[in-house]
Amino acid sequence: MQGFYVRFRLIFQTLTVLPVLSVAAVHAMPLESSDTLPYWQCVPIARSLSGIQIRGDAHTWWGQAEGHYGRGNEPKKGAVLAFIPHGGMRLGHVAAVSKIVDDRTILVTHSNWSPINGRRGQIERDVKVIDVSEAGDWSAVRVWFAPSQNLGATAWPVHGFIYPAGKAPMTLPQPQREVPAKLVYASAIETERAPVKARDVKPTGRLAYLGKMLPKLNKL
Repeated sequence: MQGFYVRFRLIFQTLTVLPVLSVAAVHAMPLESSDTLPYWQCVPIARSLSGIQIRGDAHTWWGQAEGHYGRGNEPKKGAVLAFIPHGGMRLGHVAAVSKIVDDRTILVTHSNWSPINGRRGQIERDVKVIDVSEAGDWSAVRVWFAPSQNLGATAWPVHGFIYPAGKAPMTLPQPQREVPAKLVYASAIETERAPVKARDVKPTGRLAYLGKMLPKLNKL
């Protein structure tokens, strides 16, 4: 009889301790915070996708490309769209063209543009960019902005497109941790239109032209 009570007491103690251990184990599991997620600047993403071997701040890419890579106003898949510093964007921005929709609409893959869940440094894939320039020469664009789930209100000045020397690899840098699907915001373009051949517009006097055009565009 004494042996029965000893076994019963051991079983009771085990059942009492197990829930405590289980709760402790759950609380001991490491949780991934936003501080541990990768923070991607725009430059390494554009470089990896396009294969264009330029380093340094985004606003230097257009000048660095001269004599090494082709530049122009015609969007092409794999090309890098080079933004001119404007407003709070003091260091410029670069984005890789992932698809041509029509002569005034493209999709880009880029990073560190929209704050998603309050956090920047995230990659946005295949988001919409439209040409809003008066001349239709891609000198000013509006860009998809995740918080509003629409194109942003600002018309951003653009140098143009930098073209890779060969076929763009269109691969993200490694190691690359996948951004959860719920955090990836993309433009909702359901129908594809055949690309229209871009116009041959030379960027002569582009900065002076932008100085007159942007104030008007940003009042719309």
